[in-house]
Amino acid sequence: MEVKIGVQYAPRELVLDSKLSPKDLSETIEQAVANGGVLRLEDDKGRQVYIPVEKIAYVEVVASSARSVGFTVDA
Repeated sequence: MEVKIGVQYAPRELVLDSKLSPKDLSETIEQAVANGGVLRLEDDKGRQVYIPVEKIAYVEVVASSARSVGFTVDA
């Protein structure tokens, strides 16, 4: 799953690919927001991202799609 996180006063959004299911990802985000503190996510390469909940502007969860490489032929 691709996760895009807008952070207040940051010029760009954070983008990471998570190996969590959409349900688990939503639960993690909702729990962090409800409890306050820090949202901790791990990407598919094992890197961890920590974001203070009060600085989160938005979170967008997008289903990852396989990217095609090269030319494609429509039938």
